[in-house]
Amino acid sequence: MPWPNLSKRNVQHQVYPYLLRNVRASHNNHVWGIDITYIRLKKGWMYLMAVIDWHSRYIVSWRLDRPWTFSLS
Repeated sequence: MPWPNLSKRNVQHQVYPYLLRNVRASHNNHVWGIDITYIRLKKGWMYLMAVIDWHSRYIVSWRLDRPWTFSLS
């Protein structure tokens, strides 16, 4: 069975505006971004969640955990 193509937009889903289109990260802690990456292992999946400061490119926080059990607090 082929993997689902998650890069294609589902036309039934609502599209939200990109709120940072004209925002420039001019100083630290002005804009943060997040990323969740799925890492496949022999016995299942792990999730890497990271928060990055867009100006300094500093990793503010990160966590590697089992599916949907993590918190950055």
